[in-house]
Order: sequence, then C-alpha cells, then structure tokens
Amino acid sequence: MQNKKIVILGTGGTIAGVASQASNNIDYTAAQVGVSDLVGAIAGLNLIETEQVAQIDSKDMSFEVWTVLANRIQHHLMQNDVQGVVITHGTDTLEETAYFLQAVLNPSKPVVLTCAMRPASALAPDGPQNILDAVTVARHEGAHGVMVVCAGDLHSALDVQKIHTYQLNAFGSGDAGLIGFIEENTLNKVRNWPLAQQIQAQTATENIAFLNAVRAWPKVEIVMNYAGANGALVDALVALGVQGLVVAGTGNGTVHQALEAALLNAQAKGILVVRATRCTQGRVLPRVDDRFPSSNGLSPVKARIELMLKLMKITS
Repeated sequence: MQNKKIVILGTGGTIAGVASQASNNIDYTAAQVGVSDLVGAIAGLNLIETEQVAQIDSKDMSFEVWTVLANRIQHHLMQNDVQGVVITHGTDTLEETAYFLQAVLNPSKPVVLTCAMRPASALAPDGPQNILDAVTVARHEGAHGVMVVCAGDLHSALDVQKIHTYQLNAFGSGDAGLIGFIEENTLNKVRNWPLAQQIQAQTATENIAFLNAVRAWPKVEIVMNYAGANGALVDALVALGVQGLVVAGTGNGTVHQALEAALLNAQAKGILVVRATRCTQGRVLPRVDDRFPSSNGLSPVKARIELMLKLMKITS
C-alpha cells in the first residue's frame, strides 16, 4: 500500500485564494492558485499526482462540476496503483459535495475532501496542513468512503456540517461525532468507519453514466419555517414547476400551519416533500400525525441532494 499513489484533485476555494495583503483573511479572491502549486509547496509529500478539475469559489458550485468531479474520482479509484483521492474544495458547499459523492460513488477506497479558512496568501495559511492531514487519512489502512478533513478533525460525509464563519475548525459532526483526529501525521480514530458497505463499482459506474447523460437535474428547492411563515413561496415554486421541496422546519421539523397547507397542496399535486430541521444538532423524530416524510437525519441541503438523486432514480 505504501507504494501506491494519492491523487489530489483541485476545485478551487479559499485554500487556493489570494488577498492583496498577507494580513487580510477576508478580502481575498478564491480559486487563484493551481492545485499543483499548492501541493508543490508542501514538503514531505511523495507518490502524489495532481489534477485541476475546476477552479471556482465553492459558493458557485454547480451540478456540472459535480458530474465532472465524480467522473474523475471514479476514474482514479479504478486504477490499481491509486490508494485514494484527496480533493481541495471551498468550505461553503463542501458538505454538499461530500454527501453527493458518497451517495453516487459509495467508494471502498478513501475519498477525502479538505479545505481552508484562510487564503493561500495568508501569514499563516491553514491549507497546507489540511492537505497533509488529508493525505495521511487517504493513506490510512482500512480507510474508505467519503470524508472531510479540516483543522485536524476527520468527519464523515453523512454528518459533516459547516458551523462557523471564521474559525479554522469550522466544521462539526453533530451528535455522531468525529471519526478521529490527525496529529503529527497520524490518524487517531475515536469511532469505527461509518460507511462500511462493500464496493459497488458497477453501481457507481452506472450512476456516473446516468449523470453524464442527464440534461437537466430535477428542480428541488428548500423553504424554511419561521415565525409568521406563509405558503406564498411554495405556491410560487409550484407555479415554476418545482419537482421536490425540502422544508427546514423549526425544532423537531415543525411547520407553521399556513406553510403546511401550501406544502400539502404541493404534495397533492405530486411534488415530493421532505421534512428536515433548521437546528444544527439532532434529527427529526417521527410522530404518528406526520404529514411529510422526514429527512432521516440529513440536513436540509443534504436532503435536497438526496431528493434530486431519488427523482433521477440514482442508486446510493
């Protein structure tokens, strides 16, 4: 295993960002430094191959980039001399990309997304250490599935969520907790790998072939419950031809009666409705009088991805 290589795919993000002053960690332009330059500046990395898949600010992540990224990951994972794949990514939509890749690829080799909260031009950039830590995870014996590394923490794609706007340890895993910590080039696990399924290479290949052929992804939107909520936005989305709706409910997925009425009307018209919670901790627990299915613990943004894949009949 030690003679196998790690492929690092670049997609842009803050980790590749540049500011006019090294002391400025806010007013920067993302996605300016190529992944080969990012990796080349880190001492101690060997048996590494790099590829630039995209060069964007992750707030602008698109279905097209997701499709290309899934294609390239699967291509590399199928090579016998590749031990795992690392992806440099912006933090804004990292959790969505991670969940999408896990659902579509379900890899038996490790796919590790990493990021940075400071641009590459910072006085003390966090990106290089995050990349080094991600490679450590990708080389760990038995590692598999899609994971996220940030600030020494290792998260599962199913649980990870951005929880802070500025701090270096910007991600959390809620009630599930971390998989482990990376300390001095060593992964210390605190729980078992959460995604222990057998490889489904044929299923992944079929999923990617479908994504390559699809012309338009299903229209699925997220609406939120809050004090004084009404159904106007739902009605407008129905009129625009939405195919699925995720409601980010309050508390245990509760929904204002006016919003609920509009959602029930949409559901009666054949639009799929899923109920999540806007709370950052916990999951929606079922009640006997539920009118909408729950997201099974997925956050609203991940539930949206799951619903789009369901509408496209993609197997996860």
